[in-house]
Amino acid sequence: MSTVTPPTSSQPWLHQKGTVVQEFGTVRQFPLGLSHDARMYSCQRLNKILADTQILYGLYKKHHWLLRGATFYQLHLLLDKHAVEQLALVDTIAERVQTLGGVALGDARHVAEITTVPRPPDGVEEVPAMLSRLLEAHEEILTQAHDAAARTGELGDDGTNDLLVSQVIRTGELQAWFLAEHLVDTPLVRA
Repeated sequence: MSTVTPPTSSQPWLHQKGTVVQEFGTVRQFPLGLSHDARMYSCQRLNKILADTQILYGLYKKHHWLLRGATFYQLHLLLDKHAVEQLALVDTIAERVQTLGGVALGDARHVAEITTVPRPPDGVEEVPAMLSRLLEAHEEILTQAHDAAARTGELGDDGTNDLLVSQVIRTGELQAWFLAEHLVDTPLVRA
């Protein structure tokens, strides 16, 4: 029978400093039936996609708040829906990195160092520019995801390949289609 030692104080332990127990860019050995090299490759590629997906999520939220004009309400709702879907992808991608024994990218400052998605201006852009910026971020992620999916498939990492194809690529393609249709030069009303 185990005994529980009662706390001597209810004061939280503040200002704790810990030792890093696993460095970023390394993988632990898990019994997954995948080679170390396959898991390292997958973690590196997933962390890059994770960084860009976190930036895309932030862009969706920023543009969701800053939209203006005749299509404000529809786009406000659409961009918020897409942001929620991107946030779910962030969690799924990070969990896959952890599942492979890696360290998922989680700090916004680290994300900013790794991302290749260009930083938007701090102010408000015209709506077509905001939508175009989102499309460019999607294309960056989709290009990476297609390449990584092909390579992870070759390495036998079916789980990462499936995540990239069935979630990252399919979600990104659908969202890009919805956004692109808002940039078609069609009048809002007929004369």
